[in-house]
Amino acid sequence: MPAPVNNQLGEFLRAHRARIDPADVGLPSGGDRRVAGLRREEVAVLAGVSVDYYARLEQGRERNPSPSILSAIGQALRLDADARGHLFRLAGLHPRLAPRNPREPVHPTLLHMLDTFPASAAYVLSPAFDVLAANNLAATLLSPFSGMTNMVRILFHHPQARTVFADWPVLRENVVHALRLNAGCFPGDPEIERLVDELRQSSPDFRSLWEDQTVRGLNRMFKVFVHPEAGRIELNYQIFDVRDVPGQQLLVGTPEPGTRSAEAVAHLASVHATP
Repeated sequence: MPAPVNNQLGEFLRAHRARIDPADVGLPSGGDRRVAGLRREEVAVLAGVSVDYYARLEQGRERNPSPSILSAIGQALRLDADARGHLFRLAGLHPRLAPRNPREPVHPTLLHMLDTFPASAAYVLSPAFDVLAANNLAATLLSPFSGMTNMVRILFHHPQARTVFADWPVLRENVVHALRLNAGCFPGDPEIERLVDELRQSSPDFRSLWEDQTVRGLNRMFKVFVHPEAGRIELNYQIFDVRDVPGQQLLVGTPEPGTRSAEAVAHLASVHATP
């Protein structure tokens, strides 16, 4: 029987099954293996479920797995916390947030807070990674991308992206993994769906990363900017969820005190200070 057209759970399971080396879970890796990673029957044995049940789950013919079965499969596939949460959401066993109003404003208090970080780059992202608001320093660091406000489009399509971001390949992976996590948290979100459809068509690199099925939140980050005015700037980022508007995130990037990056940030902050 062919798999249903919309079988996100099965696609996720197959992708993660394929990336596990049998030797890593105590199974022989040689022999006649026609596909990468684990076989279905091996995942079933590791998870303690029948081979037929696991096959039906991957094929989309089983739609109501229990939390205990999903937990066992997640452990068998060695999923981390973000991936396990995504697995449960795909199976309908984890709270999903309703699609947002794509024009949900940034709360005035949060807008005011951005300016309380004069020595840090602070900005607010939507679930689709649109920059909704930024303080002066963040706006200055992102100034080479004038005219583009979506970080995913910038990383995959702006000609200056690989120059400005010294760790450009890593950032691209991180943002796609986090976007897939957001897509699971906000199923049907029009901005995310439009962005994914667009980039799957326009960027083979994005399409490959998206189909990899990896999910991972941003959490802490380290970014290296190469700014045309101030040179190399290294920032440690902390990411905070905005409780008033689920899905929005506040990112605050700060240089290590006493470093050249701190001097460069101070220079940019003074030159581009609001009158």
